[in-house]
Amino acid sequence: MNTTEFEQLIKTRRSIHVFQDKPIPEELIMKALELAIWAPSAGNQQNWLFYVIYSQEVKNRIAEGMQSVNQIIMSWPEMASVRPPGPPPGSPLPAFGSPPPGPRVPGRPDMIRQSPVLIAVACKKTVNPMDQVIIEKAKTDPKARQIIDGVNIADTPVQSVSGAIAYLQLALHQLGLGSVWMTGPTQAKSEIEQVLQVPPDYHFIAMIPVGYPAESPVKDRKPLSEVVRVLK
Repeated sequence: MNTTEFEQLIKTRRSIHVFQDKPIPEELIMKALELAIWAPSAGNQQNWLFYVIYSQEVKNRIAEGMQSVNQIIMSWPEMASVRPPGPPPGSPLPAFGSPPPGPRVPGRPDMIRQSPVLIAVACKKTVNPMDQVIIEKAKTDPKARQIIDGVNIADTPVQSVSGAIAYLQLALHQLGLGSVWMTGPTQAKSEIEQVLQVPPDYHFIAMIPVGYPAESPVKDRKPLSEVVRVLK
């Protein structure tokens, strides 16, 4: 693959929310994952764990867990002014190849149920001894609190796994598959971890629905002048 082909691969990848009702060979998913795990990771810890979900029963259980949490969140009076519009609860699911009614709400249980394959991504919990010292120091030292705030925002294990997810999406795209990177399902983190039996030393951090695309979104990017600062 030359630079032009690589550029084309990157620039044609899109987040796909609507999939064809078409089975996906397992070998394609495994090939994409084989490439994804070559992503860089902090200390080469390779702290990712992927769950490839074909089972409709498991998809339904994940969606039910998400739905129960969504209902709790939306029942709070404080959510009345900020909740996104959309189809009322209990509305029929859209058919394959049809866009969902209303705006796309992150973490939609209907997408979880209908996606041909789900890839759930977990991240191994790691404890840096230096961070532990800073955390203890932060209890009494304002500067240490400032330092640990920066560490928490730039969470190293999550950044490592995020690199693998980016590789995964490019690999899936190269194989003719569409995907979307969803973090909305983390609202139901404990419910999903229970369904998948995620080990206690791992965190569920993302869900990647995968399928053959049934839509062709066209999105542009901000110009470099808006997002790049060159210091000389």
